[in-house]
Amino acid sequence: MSITSSSATATAGGAGQSQQPPLKGPYSTQAVQESINREQSGLGPYSSRTNVIDRTGENGGLVNNGNNDEGGNHPHKNFRLLSLVGLAYAILNSWTAMATSLSIALPSGGPTAVIWGIIPSFIGNLAMAASMAEICHVYPTSGGQYHWAAILSPAHMAPAISWICGWFAVAGWWALTATAGSLAGSLITGVIALLHPNYSVERWHIFLIYTVYSLGACALNIFGLRLLPKINQTAIFWSLTGAVIIIITCLATASPEFQSGDFVFRTYINETGWNNGVAWLLGLLQSSFGLTGYDAVSHMVEEMPNPHLNAPKTMILAVCIGASSSFIFLICLLFSIKDVDVVNSSAAGALLESMYQATGSKAGAVCLQIFPIIAMAFTAQGLLTASSRMSYAFARDRGLPFSRVFSIMNRNGVPIPSVILTTSLVIIFGCIYLGSSAALNAILSSSVVFLNISYSIPILLVVIRGRHILHPPSLPAPTWTLGPILGPICNLVGLAFTILTTVFFLFPPELPVTGENMNYAVAVLALIFIVSVITWIVDGRKNFIGPRDLGALLELARSEFDREALGNTPQQINHSQPIITNEKSRKHM
Repeated sequence: MSITSSSATATAGGAGQSQQPPLKGPYSTQAVQESINREQSGLGPYSSRTNVIDRTGENGGLVNNGNNDEGGNHPHKNFRLLSLVGLAYAILNSWTAMATSLSIALPSGGPTAVIWGIIPSFIGNLAMAASMAEICHVYPTSGGQYHWAAILSPAHMAPAISWICGWFAVAGWWALTATAGSLAGSLITGVIALLHPNYSVERWHIFLIYTVYSLGACALNIFGLRLLPKINQTAIFWSLTGAVIIIITCLATASPEFQSGDFVFRTYINETGWNNGVAWLLGLLQSSFGLTGYDAVSHMVEEMPNPHLNAPKTMILAVCIGASSSFIFLICLLFSIKDVDVVNSSAAGALLESMYQATGSKAGAVCLQIFPIIAMAFTAQGLLTASSRMSYAFARDRGLPFSRVFSIMNRNGVPIPSVILTTSLVIIFGCIYLGSSAALNAILSSSVVFLNISYSIPILLVVIRGRHILHPPSLPAPTWTLGPILGPICNLVGLAFTILTTVFFLFPPELPVTGENMNYAVAVLALIFIVSVITWIVDGRKNFIGPRDLGALLELARSEFDREALGNTPQQINHSQPIITNEKSRKHM
C-alpha cells in the first residue's frame, strides 16, 4: 500500500507544502483538512473543544481563537465515555444474548457449559479485545481492523490483506445486526406461546417483529443522531437494572426449592451425538456470541473525544462488564429452574420458560420478559450504528460495490446510504428465514466466525512482524501499551482461542447430520470468501489501496491529542512533520 507524502504532509503541515494535486474523494487532503478545521474551531457536529482552537496559524500551527468561554455553547462530540460504554454494552447485551440462547449450551454440555464456558470465553475475548485496543490506541481510525491490517502488513501485501479483512468485518457486522431482530422475534412470540398454549409460532410472525425492530433502528440512526448517546447511556442502565430485578425476583419466588449446587456447577448434559469434549466446545458458541462485537467503538472514533484513549478503554470494559454480569445472572437462573428438559424444548423460549418455572406465574414471567424485549431494541440501534459506520468506512476506501454512493455522509454526520444498505440487507436476511430457518441461523452464527477472522488478522500480523510495528517513529509515542510480556501473551491466547472456536463453530450442532441440523455457516463463510476474491479481481486490485490519506485520518482522530499537548494554553504547535510521510516510513514499521 502506498500512502502519498503529499496527502499526509499537506494535511498535517498546512497548505502549500504539497506540490501534487490532492486526491479526490472523502479522504482528499482538502476534505480531511476541512474536517479538522471544523472540529478544532468548534463548528463541526462532533466538536468538543472547551477552549476552542482553530488551525489558522502560519505553517499549520494551532492558535487559540480567543474564545475561552468555558460556559460557551459549543457543540459536543456525540459519544463520550459513558455513552460509548453504553453503546458497546448495548451491542454485546451479554446476559440477554446468553440467556436467550441457553438452548445452544444446555444440550451441548449442560450447566457446566453454560457457567464454566463463560470463563474461557471471557479470557479469550478479553485477550482479543486488549490486543485490538492496543492497536487502536496507536491507530485510531474508523475502519478498525481492516485499516490496521493495511497499516501492519508488508507494503506489497497490504491492499489484498486489508481487502479480505474488510470484507469479513463488514459481512460479520451485517450478520450481527440481524441477530437483534431475530432474538426479539423469538422473545415476543415466546410471550404469546406462554400465554396461549395452543398458539403455533409461524415464521412470518417472527419476520414481522424482526422487520419492525430493523426499521425502528434505521429511523433512530437517520433522524435521531443526537438522541443516540442518551439512548446508549439508558441502555446499560436498563440492561443491568433488568438483570438485578430478574435475579432478585427469581430467587425470591423459587425459594426454598432451588436446584442443588451440584446441578448448577457440575451437571454435564450431552444430547448432540458428539463426544463430550467436542460437545462442550460447541456449547461455547453461547458465551462467545454474548461477548462478540466489542470492536464497535473502533468504528466510532470520528465521533468521540480522545479516541486513542476512550476507544481502547471501552473495548475492554464492555467485555468485562458483559462477562461478569452474565456469569452472575446465569448462575442465579440455573438455581431457579425446575426442569431443564422443558427449558430446552419450550415454545416460550429458554429464558421465559426459566423465569416461569422460577416464579410459577405467567404474568410475572411476562413482566420480567419486558426487560430483554426492550434491551433488544437498544441492541438493534447500537448494532446498526456500528455496522453502518463500518460499511461507510469501507466504502470510502472503495471496498464495496457502488462505493461512491455508500461513502456519502450528510452534514449531521449520518452515513444515510450505509444505514439504508445495512437495514436492507438485514431485511433480506429475514426474507431468507421465511424459506428456511436453517439459512438464517447460519447467517447469525456466522457473525461470530466472520468477526473473529477479522479480529485475528491484525493481531496475527503483530505476532508475525514483531511488536515494533506498534511504535512507529512517525507517530507520538504510545501512552497505553500492554508491554513486552503481557502483550505477546494476550496476542497468543486470543489467537489460540479464536482459531479453536472458529473451527468448532463450523461443526454441525448434532449428529447424525441432516438437512435441518446442518451448520450452513461454513457455506456462508465460503460464499463471503468467494465474493471477496471475485470483487478483488474485478475491481479491488485496480482501485483499492487500503485506507486513503491515512496520515490525515490519524490527525483527525488525534485532534484532541493536540489539546493535551497544549495543556489548554494558547500557543503554537508546529505540525510541519507529517504523521505518516511516505512509503519509506512504512517500511520501517
